[in-house]
Order: sequence, then structure tokens, then C-alpha cells
Amino acid sequence: MTTRLLLATQNAKKLAELRRILAEQSLDIEVVGCGDVEPYPEPAETEWTFEGNALIKARAGVQHTGLPTLADDSGLCVDALNQMPGVRSSRWAGPDQEDIANLELVLRQIDDVPDDRRTARFVAVMALALPDGREFTTRGEMPGRITHAAKGARGFGYDPIFRADEQPPSPIARPRTNAELTAEEKDAISHRGRALRAMVPVLREVLVETGQEASA
Repeated sequence: MTTRLLLATQNAKKLAELRRILAEQSLDIEVVGCGDVEPYPEPAETEWTFEGNALIKARAGVQHTGLPTLADDSGLCVDALNQMPGVRSSRWAGPDQEDIANLELVLRQIDDVPDDRRTARFVAVMALALPDGREFTTRGEMPGRITHAAKGARGFGYDPIFRADEQPPSPIARPRTNAELTAEEKDAISHRGRALRAMVPVLREVLVETGQEASA
């Protein structure tokens, strides 16, 4: 029987990204999202590390569905802001604000910071929680820098103001922000892509090769 794996996120764009990356790996796993299971309360992200918050979300998924659950916590760490917004990236401008408010606040906060000091990195931690109590985490990072203005309409979050150090091959001479990359280009270099690919051997070992089964 094919094992079902819950991707515990309410973010539709993030879910699509995670599903794309997992689809590349040819794992015999049925990936389901929160919309495919009985609704359950979204847990509060109370930890001050990406690992801690990713595990909170993964544990909640197992508790409420009985399914092996993969969850991530990710954010933008800006050197000039002492590694903030960090775990508060999605709530930087307030709990009810949109992505645009968060990125505009970051731009204002480092408005007078010169180019050579606008370094930053995206960080993602993937957490896998299993019904038998085992837990695993992997981490991925994407170094880059913050631009002076938003550019591009793709991606989400802080993508329009982040330019990765590693640039995918392109006929465009200038470096591009994450929001100017195609989904496939971003997946190849992203922090979340790196963290998820690092988790693939674990998924293959504990869910596929052992034939673990779980039911909702």
C-alpha cells in the first residue's frame, strides 16, 4: 500500500512548491495537504528556532491525522537586522499583514544600508514526524542580498526583494530576484528545495523501503 504523507501547511503556494519538488524524486508516496484531511487547529508557532517551529507543526499533523507529517518553517535572516525577521518573517509587520507589508518594512529598516552590507539568507527547516514517535529534521539555506526595491511578480513572501547569490543560467545579463525566476529555477536553488531534497533519503528509508503504513 502506498504511504500517505501529509504536508502540513496552509500556504497554497508553499504547498505547490513542496509538491513539485517531491514529485521530482519518484517516491512511492501519496502526498496530501491540509485540505485533503479533516480540519484541525493550526498550532501556535511559539519556538524561537526554525527547527522548533517546524517540529510543532509536524507533531500537530501526526496528532490530529495519524499520518506521517512533513512540515517546514522558513524565513529571511538579514545580517543588518541581526538575523531578523527570522522566525517572525511571516508576521514581521504584524500578525494580520500581507506579504507586501512585511517586505516594505524590511526595505524601510535597511534603507540607508549600503549594497555591500545588505547580505541576507533564506533558511528552511523540514521536520518529519512519524506516528511511532520518531522525528527527523533537515536544513537548507540560500544566501543572497536584499535589493533596494521590489522586482518581479512570481514567488511569494520576500521573493521580490531577495537576489540569490547563485543565479540560474539566463540570457538576461543582470541578476534576478527570486520573484523573477520561474518556479523550476527557484526550486533548483531555494532553501526549501535544499532542505526537502536532504529529507528525501529519510523519506525513502522510513516510508518507502520499510513499507510503513498509516491511516487517517
